[in-house]
Amino acid sequence: MSKCRYDWRYTAVCSFGLLASFVVLGGCGPNMFLAARENDIRDATQAISAARDDSQRAKAYSSRGVAYSEKARYSRMFKLIPMDEYERLFDLAMKDHDRAVALDPKNAEVYFNRAQAYYDRGCLDLLEKKDGKSWLGPAASDFEKATERDPHFALAFDRLGLTYEANDEADKAIRAYTQQMALDPFGKQRLADAYCNIGFRHEQQKQFVDAAMAYEKSTEFGSADDKSCPYEPFANLVAIYTTETRQYDKAWETVRRALKQGRFIAPETLERLRRDSGRSS
Repeated sequence: MSKCRYDWRYTAVCSFGLLASFVVLGGCGPNMFLAARENDIRDATQAISAARDDSQRAKAYSSRGVAYSEKARYSRMFKLIPMDEYERLFDLAMKDHDRAVALDPKNAEVYFNRAQAYYDRGCLDLLEKKDGKSWLGPAASDFEKATERDPHFALAFDRLGLTYEANDEADKAIRAYTQQMALDPFGKQRLADAYCNIGFRHEQQKQFVDAAMAYEKSTEFGSADDKSCPYEPFANLVAIYTTETRQYDKAWETVRRALKQGRFIAPETLERLRRDSGRSS
């Protein structure tokens, strides 16, 4: 199942199962957030007029595009505006982003900002059970351009991976997160989550060998976030090795690794392993 997710440390919002904004969690209500975006729009408009060259002008247009996009995203997420007003704000955002890219096509940030607007639009559509994938392709393309122009842009690799995941392109997401990991340790968490989700999908399809391989990879990179992956990799590995593949040595080794890392294995799972394996450890 496609889904969109961010990490709170990047102050971004778009998640199935968590319709809360970092601004709300931070104690900032809708009026304050939207007023701040209006200030951003005004400041960026003034910066456009005052710009002395295309580079400055592109930065100002991109900033205004971000402000319009954030105003649109937030207002739509919390149902503060009708859909036609959302479309109007989104169109204003994209016109500014397009101008920024045209003025400074070598700038990684202007591509990143446009990509973020596309990604947010796609996520909101998916969240509302609409076809949001038509926006994810342009988002991925722009995130890719951002990483090409700045190969050290860790956040662009992060967003690229999330976009690929939302578009059910797991292999491409893994490549993006691997590149992110070389720049930012948080890439390990993304890989743990991504492999966990791959394992979950294989398990749903009863492809238990492939599921186990993906869960193993997830545990190599760390502990999957329980808000991102529906299952706990260690627990599911023990269950698969016990009831599906009958690899009891692997099951017990997984139990030892899980306990060493403080991961929970349900008592009924352990009891089933003891009974089926004829061992207690």
